[in-house]
Amino acid sequence: MTSVCMYFQIHQPYRLRWFWPDHSSGFNRYFDEPKNREIFEKVANKCYRPTNNILLDAIDSHKSDFKYSVSITGTLLNQCEQWGEDVIDTFKQMADSGCVEFLDETNYHSLAGLFKDRTEFIEEIREHRDLLFDLLKVKPRVFRNTELLYNNSIAKTVSELGYRAILAEGVEHLLGWRSPNYVYKAMNCEIAVLMRNFKLSDDIGYRFSAKWWNEYPLTADKWASWAAEMKEDTINIFMDYETFGEHHWEDTGIHHFLRAFPDEVIKRKLTFNTPSEVVEMYRPVAEIDVGDFSTVSWADMERDTSAWLGNDMQRRCFEEAKLLEPYVKKTKDDELIYIWKHLLTSDHYYYMCTKWLGDGDVHSYFSIHSSPFDAAVNYMAVIMDFKAKVFKTLSEMD
Repeated sequence: MTSVCMYFQIHQPYRLRWFWPDHSSGFNRYFDEPKNREIFEKVANKCYRPTNNILLDAIDSHKSDFKYSVSITGTLLNQCEQWGEDVIDTFKQMADSGCVEFLDETNYHSLAGLFKDRTEFIEEIREHRDLLFDLLKVKPRVFRNTELLYNNSIAKTVSELGYRAILAEGVEHLLGWRSPNYVYKAMNCEIAVLMRNFKLSDDIGYRFSAKWWNEYPLTADKWASWAAEMKEDTINIFMDYETFGEHHWEDTGIHHFLRAFPDEVIKRKLTFNTPSEVVEMYRPVAEIDVGDFSTVSWADMERDTSAWLGNDMQRRCFEEAKLLEPYVKKTKDDELIYIWKHLLTSDHYYYMCTKWLGDGDVHSYFSIHSSPFDAAVNYMAVIMDFKAKVFKTLSEMD
C-alpha cells in the first residue's frame, strides 16, 4: 500500500529594520520588532491558528489513520512565545496526539549548512533539538535542512548526529529516470533520504489558486485520485505551512480543501505515514549522490543555492557574515552571538535575489525592502555596524 508522507515547514524570520545608527542597542538595534510582530500576528490569524485547528480536528476524527510531520524554526517558536502563546499550545496538542512527527533543522533557518566548517551548523541543530524538547517534549529523529539544502557532506554530518533520515528535493537532474516515490540512501553514510515529489506538492503549494492552470480548481478528490494512480512506495508531499491561508487566502477554498483532504486520501486506500514510519517500512532502493559542491534545494526553478547566493551582492553579504564567526564567538557575549546567528537566516539573502520576474515576486514576499538592491545595502549597513561593535568588544577585552 502506498504511503502519503506529508511534511510542513513553519517559519518566520526576524526581519531587519531600515538601519540608521542611533542610540538603540542590542537585538532591536538591528531587527524591526513592530514589523515582525505585525507580520507574525497577520500570518497567525490567517494561517497558524485556523490551520492548526483544522489539522487537530482531522486527528480527532481519524485518530492514527491521519498523520503528518512538521518542522518549526526556533525563530518562529520564539515569536510564538512573545506574541502567540496560544499557537504554541496547539503545537503541544499536536505533539501529545502521537500523530504528528516533529523534525529538527537549524534553529535560525540559516545558511550555516553551507559553511565548510560544520561547527556552527551542528550548534544550531543542537539548539533546535533542545528548544523542541523544552517546549514540546519531543526528540526528533529526522532532519530537514533550511530550504531542503542538501549535498553529500550535509547528509554525512546529519547522519553522524544520529538522525535516521533527511529530507531532500526530488530534483529531476539528480534522480534521472528514477522516481522520487521511494526511499533512498545518502552516499557514503547510512542515513535514509526522502525525496520531495515536487509535482504533487506544488499542485497544492503553488498552483492551487492559479486560474491559468488547466486543472483549476483543484479539489481534494481530484488530488487524491492522482495520488492513487501511483503504485510506488511513498508520495512525499513537502510544502510551506503558509500555503494554508497566507500564500492561498481562505477565500480560495484552501481551508475547505485541507478539511476534505484526509477523507479523500484514506478513501482511496492510501495510508498516511510519518517520515520515521516510511523509512521503517521501506528499504532504500538506491544511493543518492549529489556531491559536496553541488548543493540542491527546493527553491525556485533552478533548485540550487542561487536563490541565496546567486549574485555578487548576496555572496558578499554572506562572506562578511561568515568571516565574523571566530571574532563573534571569541567575545563570549551571548547577545552578540545571538544577533550574529540571526544574521545568517536565509531570508535576508533571499530578499536580495535578482532572478527573473516570476521568482522575484516570490522573493519579495514578506520583505520590507522595495528592491533586492535596497535589501543588500541595508544588510551591509547592519553588518558593518555590527562588525564595529564586535571589534570594539574584543578591544575592550584586551
